[in-house]
Amino acid sequence: MAEETKKSVHEAVAGTEEVVVTDVPEAEKPTEKEVPPQPEAECGVEKAEKPAAEEVVEGGAVEENKITESASFKEESNKVDDLIDPQKKALDEFKLLIQEALNKHEFTAPPPLPAAKEEEKKPEEKKEEEPKAEEKKEEEESKPEEKKESCEAPSEVPPPSEPEAPVEKKEEEKPTPPPAAETSESVVEKIEEKAEAAVEEIKETIVHEVPPPPAEECPPVPAEEEKPKVEEAAEETESPPPPEEVSIWGIPLLADERSDVILLKFLRARDFKVKEAFSMLKSVVAWRKEFKIDELLEEEAIGEGLEKVVYMHGVDKEGHPVCYNAFGEFQDKDLYNNTFADAEKRAKFLRWRIQFLEKSIRKLDFSPEGICTIVQVNDLKNSPGLFLFKKELRQATNQALQLLQDNYPEFVAKQVFINVPWWYVAYNRMISPFFTERTKSKFVFAGPTKTAETLFKYIAPEQVPVQYGGLSRKGEQEFTTADPAIEEFIKPASKHTIELPITEACTLVWEVRVVGWDISYGAEFVPTAEGGYTWIVQKSRKIGPSDEPIISCSFKSGEPGKIVLTLDNQTSKKKKLIYRSKIKSSE
Repeated sequence: MAEETKKSVHEAVAGTEEVVVTDVPEAEKPTEKEVPPQPEAECGVEKAEKPAAEEVVEGGAVEENKITESASFKEESNKVDDLIDPQKKALDEFKLLIQEALNKHEFTAPPPLPAAKEEEKKPEEKKEEEPKAEEKKEEEESKPEEKKESCEAPSEVPPPSEPEAPVEKKEEEKPTPPPAAETSESVVEKIEEKAEAAVEEIKETIVHEVPPPPAEECPPVPAEEEKPKVEEAAEETESPPPPEEVSIWGIPLLADERSDVILLKFLRARDFKVKEAFSMLKSVVAWRKEFKIDELLEEEAIGEGLEKVVYMHGVDKEGHPVCYNAFGEFQDKDLYNNTFADAEKRAKFLRWRIQFLEKSIRKLDFSPEGICTIVQVNDLKNSPGLFLFKKELRQATNQALQLLQDNYPEFVAKQVFINVPWWYVAYNRMISPFFTERTKSKFVFAGPTKTAETLFKYIAPEQVPVQYGGLSRKGEQEFTTADPAIEEFIKPASKHTIELPITEACTLVWEVRVVGWDISYGAEFVPTAEGGYTWIVQKSRKIGPSDEPIISCSFKSGEPGKIVLTLDNQTSKKKKLIYRSKIKSSE
């Protein structure tokens, strides 16, 4: 009986140990689910189907001639006082969720361990109670009352010569009376022999049945094991860790007015749905940690040769920095192969594109009155063959666009597509239903003949690069972007004149450009004094579309007068004219 009892106890203990081992992975599973999913490039199709509010997208189904449609979009104020009441309430709720997450270290740390521990403890405690209950039932059934204290008996084992054992044997053998022929002496001898045998049995029982380490079976042991757990829990409650500090784009999540500007981007990207905005924020923070953005900012020379593909140049009329994306540059086979030849090079291109955007964002002003968005200009010239037949370029650009859409909410004020081929507008008609009205309102499309005119609607000519019809050129020039240009139209089949006054002896400099030219141009100086001689500064000549884009000239005058520019448009189309001038003092 004692052996069966011992076996049942050992089986119960062994069963408890197995439960602890099998519970560990079960408890870890929910913690893995709690980790925010990392956005991957392959999931771009699924996410594109959702009408999300992100603005960095490929395009929308907007007619080419509806350029003014995007003018309906106007950036909202980032001042909290200008928000309507529901938006203020959403911002406050968003901050509360973020503060709770910071207190629980849900952003940078893995999923909170206390919750996982509680999940581990609950199944363990239940499974430990079950074997204990079974153990008690077996002990009650198998052990008589006098043997229930066997757990305490080994420490106080009586010597084998105790008279209690023989007395029990005597009582057991009293019902069998001795034969009448036997004498009292023989009866005494038999009783002594049986008593010795009983003593030997007791010795064997003590030797074989009593386990050497009695402390393992004693009930005080589990109580001692529980003490450290209680003490650990008490320590955790007594000294909770301080809230974590999380920054994004160099700005803490809950610091000042700049933080509100960041949070409003997430709220607007999710139509002020707080839970969705919070989920997006957690996902972005997790992705930035996985992508190692801070380390990426310190990397150097990862985008060699790509300076002409993506670059920042000037600002628009509202002060937004302008980013140009010239995909036609990949017509260069060497540049294309060096960028997209294999998976490693495509991953490097992706890291360079994210690094470029991160550095551009760090230069923005996140104060409520500041400029914290960018204008994107996408040049699709020479791109049909690239996008239709170059699989590697299509994959890399789709990955980049998906990452920008998922992790950079409301950073684009406007998306301008220039030199758009016919097939791209048709393509955008198909994908238009997948974008929100807010996103589509930022799109502007312009064909090759409307590129300069469209850019000038949003960007001043002096800020537009020369290859897109503007006056901005690299290197040292007489004029800079700080010198404003004047825009005029030349009517079809007509002459147009411009007068640049000279009030004193000085040097006058000017530059002029007609988009698409194909007109005649000349310049002359007319003095103010009567009887003065008119000087021909530039002889009239016809300038074709492929000739020099900008004509620059200067004239040193010793008397007051004016420079007269004559432009003769003999075509049936009106022409866009831009020019500027300034006076330099004569030394």
